[in-house]
Amino acid sequence: MKFNTKTIHGGQQHEPATGAVMPPIYQTSTYAQSSPGQHKGYEYSRAANPTRTALENNFAAIENGTHGFAFSSGLSAIDCVLRMLNPGDEVIAGDDLYGGTYRMFTKMFQKYGLKFHFVDMNSVENITNLVSDKTKLIWLETPTNPLMKIADIEAITNAVKAINSTILVTVDNTFATPYLQRPLDLGADIVMHSATKYLGGHSDLVMGALMVKDEKLAEELHFIQFAGGAVAGPMDSFLALRGVKTLHIRMQRHCENGRAVAKYLENHSKVKEVFYPGLESHPNYEIAKKQMDDFGGMVSFRLHDESQQAAFTFLENTKVFTLAESLGGVESLVNHPTTMTHASIPEPERLKIGITDSLIRLSVGIEDIDDLLKDLTQALDRV
Repeated sequence: MKFNTKTIHGGQQHEPATGAVMPPIYQTSTYAQSSPGQHKGYEYSRAANPTRTALENNFAAIENGTHGFAFSSGLSAIDCVLRMLNPGDEVIAGDDLYGGTYRMFTKMFQKYGLKFHFVDMNSVENITNLVSDKTKLIWLETPTNPLMKIADIEAITNAVKAINSTILVTVDNTFATPYLQRPLDLGADIVMHSATKYLGGHSDLVMGALMVKDEKLAEELHFIQFAGGAVAGPMDSFLALRGVKTLHIRMQRHCENGRAVAKYLENHSKVKEVFYPGLESHPNYEIAKKQMDDFGGMVSFRLHDESQQAAFTFLENTKVFTLAESLGGVESLVNHPTTMTHASIPEPERLKIGITDSLIRLSVGIEDIDDLLKDLTQALDRV
C-alpha cells in the first residue's frame, strides 16, 4: 500500500463479529477464559486490548515497521526505551530537545546511573567522538523542538553502527510524522512519537507511540510496556486511530501553510531570524530535502526586539493562533519556549543553544492561510 492508503487501511481488518468498519471501543479491563490460560488472545487490558491492538498495528504500518506500541503519553514511551538500559550505560542525545525529554533524562534517569551527553548533531563526528563501550543509545530528535535543527538520520546511524552495531538509534519523529520522514527506512531501530500531536491531530488525547522492525526488540519493549503499565486506554486508542486516518490530508495543508508562514516571517521587518527547514536559508536545508518528503507545519522565529515583553506582546495579541502548550492539532497554536515547553531546561543551557526570550514557536494549523497571515500581521504590528 502507498502511504495515503496505509493511514486508513494499514494493519486493519473489519470487526469479525459484526463486520464493523471501525473497531469498537472495547471498554473492558478483563476477558472471560474457558479454562485457566485458555482464552481468545486477550487476558487483561494492560497486556492487550483489541482497540489498542488495532491502533498499534496501524502505527506499525505507517512507519514501515512490524510492531507498534501505544502508551499513555509521549514521555511514557520515552521512559519505556530508557528502561532497557542499565546503570553505567551512556546515551548521546541532541542539544536541542523537547524540555520534557531533557527533564526526564537529567532529573529522573541520571540519578539511576545513566550518563547523558548532549551534542550538536549537525556534525556526525560530534557523536562518534563520544561513542565508547558504554554507549548504548543514540537519541535523535529531528526536526528539533524548538530550533528546527535537522539531524542526518542515515549518516548518523551508519557511522554509529560501523563502530558498534548493538547501539540502539531512536528517533523522535513527532514533528515530521511518517508522512514526511520514516526513520526505520533510514536505519534507525526505534521510532518514537508524541501521538498527542500530529498522529492524533485534534488536541483531544494524550498518547505516546513506539514503532520497531526487530522482533527481539519488540518483545523487550512489549514486556516493559506490560510490566510498567503505562498503556493507552481504549477510548484514546479509538480517537488516535480516527486521527491517523486523516494524517496524510492534514499534513498536506500543514506543510502548505507552514511554508507560507515561514516565507512571510522571513521577509518581515520585525523578525530577526526564522527557523524552518524548508527555507533555503536554513543551514540543514539540503539534509532536510534529502530525508523528508516535505517540511511540516512547525515554524519558530526570533524577534529583533529581544526583550521578553516584546514576545509577550505578540503572544497576547494573536487571535487565530491560540497561546497554548502542545502542537500538531488542526488549529494553529503559538508557544513561548522559555516560559512554557522548555522552562524545565536551566537558563544557561537554554541560552547556550539559542532558546532566548524572543524565540516564539508556531504550530501552523490547517485554517485558511489568509486568516493566519492577517493574524500574524496584526500581532506583529503591536510589537
